[in-house]
Amino acid sequence: MRLLTFDLFHQLTFFPSWFPVNSYLVEDEEALTLIDCALPFSSRGIVQAAEQLGKPITRIVLTHPHSDHVGALDVVKQKFRDAAVIVSRRDARLLAGKTDLDPDEPQMPIRGGIPKGVKTIPDQLVQDGDTIGSLQVVSCPGHTPGHMALFDKRSGALFAGDAFQTRAGIAVSGQIRPLFPFPALATWNKKAACVSARKLSQLKPRYLAVGHGNVLEYPEQAMARALTQAEQKLGMMDHA
Repeated sequence: MRLLTFDLFHQLTFFPSWFPVNSYLVEDEEALTLIDCALPFSSRGIVQAAEQLGKPITRIVLTHPHSDHVGALDVVKQKFRDAAVIVSRRDARLLAGKTDLDPDEPQMPIRGGIPKGVKTIPDQLVQDGDTIGSLQVVSCPGHTPGHMALFDKRSGALFAGDAFQTRAGIAVSGQIRPLFPFPALATWNKKAACVSARKLSQLKPRYLAVGHGNVLEYPEQAMARALTQAEQKLGMMDHA
């Protein structure tokens, strides 16, 4: 595991050299918020990082419930029993392994690693505009129907889950980077992902922290470039 520290948050990367999967610990004065739970074996590294920082994890927030973002959830929740587990209202069904779609949603199959046998039941369901401590919930469907990002106004950090990737070059969810195609292959709706990426870019973050790849500082131009490429491929430029 690789641990990198930024302004009020820490990036935990598992398999950093060949298949990077990230979790984040966001600091408050007396506690930590964990964003995403990586892979099943990641629980040890997450717990060790919290112990190293000397603060308990009091919130566990999931950007979306794909298996590489919820793998260590059950074990971490057992370790920090008082931690509130938080997911979007829409993706709570996906966390429970249910892949049904609402009638008003594009009827495309939900892709990616659908969790199986997760025992943890969310304590709180959130939606666009809600706040979780210092974090603002930003709904950004596309990768999954209920995908969400978290924006920390204190540091300007945008925790974007798989709405973007930075591994093998920055890309909007659904746009394949041949050296690391996995987030794109796991994307439910490319056009929705593109609309969401534009919404996120308008936040003008100081940091872009994603599920796969390095944290980008001052990412505005890189996000705009990735968004333009995605819109061109999808024929969306007239609607941008």
